[in-house]
This record gives sequence, structure tokens and C-alpha cells, in this order.
Amino acid sequence: MEQTWRWFGPKDTVTLSDARQAGVTGIVTALHQYQSGEVWPIEAIQERQNEVAAAGLRWSVVESVNISEQIKTRGKLWRQHIDSYCQTLRNLARCGLYTVCYNFMPVLDWLRTDLNWRLPDGSISMRFHEPSLAAFDLFILRRPGAEADWTGDEQRKAHAVLQAMTGEERDRLTATVIAGLPGTTEVYSLTYVRDAIASYGEIGADGLRANLGEFLRAVSPVAEGLGVKLCIHPDDPPRSYLGLPRIMSTLEDMEFLLAQAPERANGITFCSGSLGVRAENNLVEILRRVAPRVHFVHLRSTLREPGGEAFHEAPHLAGDVNIVGLMKELVLEERRRAQQGDLSPIPFRADHGNKILTDTERSSVPGYPAVGRLKGLAELRGVLTAVEALI
Repeated sequence: MEQTWRWFGPKDTVTLSDARQAGVTGIVTALHQYQSGEVWPIEAIQERQNEVAAAGLRWSVVESVNISEQIKTRGKLWRQHIDSYCQTLRNLARCGLYTVCYNFMPVLDWLRTDLNWRLPDGSISMRFHEPSLAAFDLFILRRPGAEADWTGDEQRKAHAVLQAMTGEERDRLTATVIAGLPGTTEVYSLTYVRDAIASYGEIGADGLRANLGEFLRAVSPVAEGLGVKLCIHPDDPPRSYLGLPRIMSTLEDMEFLLAQAPERANGITFCSGSLGVRAENNLVEILRRVAPRVHFVHLRSTLREPGGEAFHEAPHLAGDVNIVGLMKELVLEERRRAQQGDLSPIPFRADHGNKILTDTERSSVPGYPAVGRLKGLAELRGVLTAVEALI
């Protein structure tokens, strides 16, 4: 297993030096200055590689080469954007970068309603609270048709949440929900989000699945020829909200994905935190079923709160995720690959982390503090060492 660390580029307050002291060998990063649909130039890729190499590390995983809304909706520019995507893959391969993470979540990436939820031990977590999202949807975004997606009881709870908020708290909730992808320069407005959601009204889950299939059939053969491994990230949370379809939330969704393109390049980023939010997801069984096509792993744990209306990021060895069971399956899969002649390690990273100790004294990308992730990585490293010794 290759231990990696997500880094958001030169502006990241958690530095490459921090990552190296954490003991990782691989860096997970992207060229966030380029918008979805643009080609990443070779020169810019090499510049980022040189920055990472100068710190004694290796750029091992690209997270992410983002999929444009044009591709997801099969808009007028979808073919042009697919061509650009393929060219970016060619440029990455020329630079020796062969693992590329992406997601197919429409409009918004991962959804949270609070980025600074204080836990009983004093640490700070990220939280998703469904009544708060309903309040945003119904009364702040004012999405047409939103009332049909929330029961009368849910609407009453949402109204109570809204009434209890100050103006500053409403603004903070809005900024939290409509934030762009981590590390990107994209800033969304309520008008943009409302209009973008409306564009999916006629597409629905079946249409989005069809568009994912079109993307994979166009891109996977190119990736396979280059030796590039594509790995889709699951939905986060793994269910539909705000009227947007979510199509990568269950084992069945993953099996659909793998059936769309036979190439081994068509693979999965296994994110235990995202999938673990859904109580019916048996994560160890899902991993066992799709392991041969898992190219990258995010390990974290989430805790579903009583009542089923909320979850928050838990310490890596707490929460609802069986980290030990997952690590065992990953070690077994890596050994199976070695027996077949594939000696490349499976890259994983400690995904997210709660703010602890000195994390509160410096800003960081939400979910990516230094000390909290170091703690998570240390716990995962201990589990990995024990599992490798015992099986």
C-alpha cells in the first residue's frame, strides 16, 4: 500500500514539508487553476511535478481531473470537452502520471451543512444535518418544486431551523452548501446553482447514467491505451438531494459503472466515508466485489447520528466504518495482484480529518487540516502494519 497525502498546491497552508514529515511518499494533487473542460498543458504538469519532487516526494495520484457539466448533461460542448479530457490524459501519461480520480456528481460536489461542528472532546468536525439542508433548499435557494421532495414534518423542522438562525448563520450555511470543489477557484451563486439544478430536471438518474456510460465508452479506451487508470469517486452523501440525481452510491451503481466499459482503466476510488453514510451499504462486501477495479482508496469514518437526520466526520478508527475489515481486504487484493505480476502498490490516503491541537491556529481547506490528518494517517498506518503481519 502506498501512503499518500492530499495537497492543494502552493497556496495550501498545509505544506509539502508537512506531508513529508507525516511520513507519506506520494502526493495527491491537481492543477486547480484550470477549469473543467480545459486541457492541462504539459509544462504546467511538469512544473507541479518538480515542486513535489523538490520536497522529496512523488506526485502519484491526480485528484481530480474534473468532469464538466457539459459532459454530465451532454450539452453542446460535450464532445469538445471529452476531446479536451482525453488530451489531458495524454499529457499526464507523457509526464508519468497514471492514476486519475474524478467524480460524476452533478452541479455540487460533497455536501455538508457545517464545517466547524464541535465534538464533545473539543475537536472540530464537518457535519451534514438534513433539516438544515432542507431549510436551505426550501427557504434560501427556493428551488422550484422543492416542497415535493420534503415531507410536511421535514418542512416544519426546516422552518424551525431557519427561524433559529441569525443572518450570519444563514449566510454561512449558504456558503457551505454551494462551495465549489475543494481547491478550485470556482465560486457559485444561488442563481447559478438554481439554474444548474433545473437543467437536470429532464435528465434524471437514468439520463445521468446514460451520459456517464457515453463518457466512459469515449474515454476508457484512450486511458487503457495510455496505461492510465481512471477511478470514479462515490457520491457524498450517497443519496439524492436538492433535486439532483446521484448515481454512484451503492454496489449496484458500481456494477453498472464497470459494465459500461470493459477496460481495466475504468475503475473506482473506494471512499469508505462516503459509502459508509448509507447504513445498508456493507462496505467490506462491496470492496470484496469490486476490489480488482479499485485503483485508489480514501479511508475515513463517518458517524450516523441518532434519528438518522445527520452524520459527522468521526475519528478514523471510530464511527460506523469497519476500517480494519477494509484494510484486510485491501492487503489481500494487493497480494492477489502481486501473484498475477502487478507489483504496483494501491495508493491510499487518510481522507479528511478533524481539527485538533494547533489545527485551530491556522486556516486550511475544509476537511484537510494538518494534525487531524496526521492522527488519522498514524491510526491507519498502525492498522496496516498489524494486518500485514497477521494475515
